[in-house]
Amino acid sequence: MSSGMKTPVSVLRLPRGPEPNSRGFDPTSPRFIALCPTTLPSSSSSSGSADEEEQRLRAELRERFLRTLLLMTGKRVRFDMHEHVRVHARFGASDIDVLNLQVCDLETPLGVQREALLRSQDVIACSFEV
Repeated sequence: MSSGMKTPVSVLRLPRGPEPNSRGFDPTSPRFIALCPTTLPSSSSSSGSADEEEQRLRAELRERFLRTLLLMTGKRVRFDMHEHVRVHARFGASDIDVLNLQVCDLETPLGVQREALLRSQDVIACSFEV
């Protein structure tokens, strides 16, 4: 057995967190820009009412989406995925960023998986009975 030097591993540097006295991440940071694109430029001199209306609409859509996720919990859901793959599973939960969906009894063309994570990027659509 060789006791040579181990191969170094690259370190993933996470973005700095919120400042102690602020309410969130720096809106000029690359991470914020990548994850939270806006339809209205922040430097525009548009009226405040347009910004408020957009924020109200975004909040309403987000609330509808979260309520849909709550309704899906424990129900049999059909997921239409890339490459014309359709799978069925019992929906469990999603992570906070809705990047992964936890499902049970995933029925795939290759068989049934008792527990699985679906990447939301792979899901085109999902439907379930109310």
